[in-house]
Amino acid sequence: MARSKKTLIILSVAVLLLLCCFPLIISEHYMIVSLLIMGISFVPFMYRFSKQKLTSRELVMLAILGAIAAVSRVPVASLPSVQPTTFVIIAAAIVLGPQSGFVIGVLAAIVSNLFLGQGPWTPWQMYAWGMIGLTAGLLRNTLFMKHMLGRCVYGFGVGFLFGWFMNLWFVVSMINQISWTEILLYYSASFYFDLAHALSNVFFLLLFSNAWIKIIKRFKTKYGLFE
Repeated sequence: MARSKKTLIILSVAVLLLLCCFPLIISEHYMIVSLLIMGISFVPFMYRFSKQKLTSRELVMLAILGAIAAVSRVPVASLPSVQPTTFVIIAAAIVLGPQSGFVIGVLAAIVSNLFLGQGPWTPWQMYAWGMIGLTAGLLRNTLFMKHMLGRCVYGFGVGFLFGWFMNLWFVVSMINQISWTEILLYYSASFYFDLAHALSNVFFLLLFSNAWIKIIKRFKTKYGLFE
């Protein structure tokens, strides 16, 4: 188990490094290459998930949590970068583990964009929210994540990381000649949007994370899920 977690972490870091570096190396077809990299990166996660012997109840629970995470995004869509989805993914991953957290994050992006609009940005959101769930699940047994302060620090940090990662989608699809100057200008322009996401994560985690974690744990224990 420890070895598989290390493999997932190494793979995730490698994909992120590739996504950060390839715009400055490749002179064209940024979007195609980025989608290929993310598509390939999904394979090992989904392969490992498919090898799990999940019961119908476990699948239903993942589907419900993914749907809740998705629908929670719709009512606040008019508020820039306020994402209750991230909070739901973090809370679920803390209880159910990294692989379930990744799947819930992926489902949340796909389902929410059925309401808000699908596009080339959807795989980026799938990967970003999936990685938030995966990382929260990997950290769930640490002293850091067991305390409210740690969860809030994590939520604040991933709010910025989500925005920075999604900025890459704009960079590789909208900017013809990519340079560090243009990248830095765009990232600085998105600061307040990323801050809104980070602060809203802290807000939702402070108010609701303890209750959500208790509810999910209750269902997990009552029905013997993900043992």
